[in-house]
Amino acid sequence: MLQQNFFTIDPALQRADAAARETVQPAFRRIEETTEYNQQKVLAAFIRGGVSESHLGISTGYGYGDRGRETLERVFADCMGAEDSLIRHNFVSGTHALTVALFGLLRPGDKMLCLTGRPYDTLIGVLGIDSHVDGSLKDFGVEYDEVPLTADGRPDLPAIREKLAAGGYRVAYMQRSRGYSLRPSLRVEEIEALCRLVKEVSPAAWTVVDNCYGEFVQPKEPTQVGADLIVGSLIKNPGGGIAPTGGYIAGRAELVEKCAFRLTAPGVGREVGATLGHNRELYMGLFNAPHVTGEALKTAVYAAALFGQLGFASAPAWDEPRADIIQTVELGNPEALVAFCQGMQKGAPVDSFVTPEPWDMPGYDSQVIMAAGAFTLGASIELSADAPLRPPYAAWMQGGLNFHSGAMGVLLAAQSMLDKGLLQL
Repeated sequence: MLQQNFFTIDPALQRADAAARETVQPAFRRIEETTEYNQQKVLAAFIRGGVSESHLGISTGYGYGDRGRETLERVFADCMGAEDSLIRHNFVSGTHALTVALFGLLRPGDKMLCLTGRPYDTLIGVLGIDSHVDGSLKDFGVEYDEVPLTADGRPDLPAIREKLAAGGYRVAYMQRSRGYSLRPSLRVEEIEALCRLVKEVSPAAWTVVDNCYGEFVQPKEPTQVGADLIVGSLIKNPGGGIAPTGGYIAGRAELVEKCAFRLTAPGVGREVGATLGHNRELYMGLFNAPHVTGEALKTAVYAAALFGQLGFASAPAWDEPRADIIQTVELGNPEALVAFCQGMQKGAPVDSFVTPEPWDMPGYDSQVIMAAGAFTLGASIELSADAPLRPPYAAWMQGGLNFHSGAMGVLLAAQSMLDKGLLQL
């Protein structure tokens, strides 16, 4: 390995770094196998879709007849093993795409059941639970219910079966990633089992998966194992670090059409939507997505190994199977959490000079600290760490456009803790 002196890292941390890199090699080989499979899958979808230079152009106004947009949605559906998809730059976030999907599927008097406990914080207002939010699903007469997770953070299959048997649910909802909880993220195999259970007990219910952070982590996507609809953000995995904004909905064609009518207007649907020159970025991002996701996974595995050696609990462990790109590290106290995020910020290519501080972030019930020096604001496929300041003071880390810079960001997080006397070597 070439020696570098670009960063000041304590010799003891350098030794821990070398040991961690050696430890994770078996996991890296598994990641690279999946990355190669998914990269070939995406390449094949581009070839089958007949992608050409003409598809990378611009449309304005209503966007009628945008061949690039239409072809991209066919290619994306092919990559996801879905019948159809909407992939649009004007989804402002994953939460927005999920909102469009839920409002597209649910009608007044319908009921939805979350199979994976309380959803991610920003969806609470969409659902209208805990407090009144104007325009929520509850305002439109949609009933919400959930099944708490088991003590070990897994879906409670007997309780789900009992709820479904009571009947009447239009949507059975699953959140693949853990959100700000320490429960394990759902692997595709677990999603398959949940989909089978729903279809067995309540065949009229549609299975909807919040797929954020999980795309291209495994060889299959939830739509290939029974999910009716998957939803996600393009500034996470499937945008490959190139898409500047956007989101997607993919799955059964009839359900995608319902969502398209909600996105634009009933009777108009997917036929409109100017791409404004974003086609090239969305195509290129999708093409790069499997590789970039693999680099983010390597960064997460390395962080688990390094901080495990330093005495901190991490989830998943470096050698555990992965369901998403998120890595948690339990720092134990607010000072260590803040130091971790501030150190990671120092390793960012953008805004490295910024010192993150906890703040009252809209949509969250605790102060949140974020380390996010990214080319695309808020892009969590780029190396970032964020956390609510509440016990067990865990950092939720994700991303890394390439492992080599991602690993340095992780190492600088440890160095920051050491400099402040919060790490013992």
